[in-house]
Amino acid sequence: MSALDKIKKMLKGHEDQAGKGIDKAGDMVDDRTQGKYSKHVDTGQDKLKQQLGSDRDRNDPPRA
Repeated sequence: MSALDKIKKMLKGHEDQAGKGIDKAGDMVDDRTQGKYSKHVDTGQDKLKQQLGSDRDRNDPPRA
């Protein structure tokens, strides 16, 4: 089992809180870099949310 699989298992049922944490971390990075890398940070946030499943509604079926 990979580390990402373990993280997904731990966050199951708490996707909305994980999404908020990802947003908060990205905002902190943007603040510390004065927005210099905001486009890259936003892309990273989106990809991480997709991986953890925090970007979809609870009523959507899980992705394979």
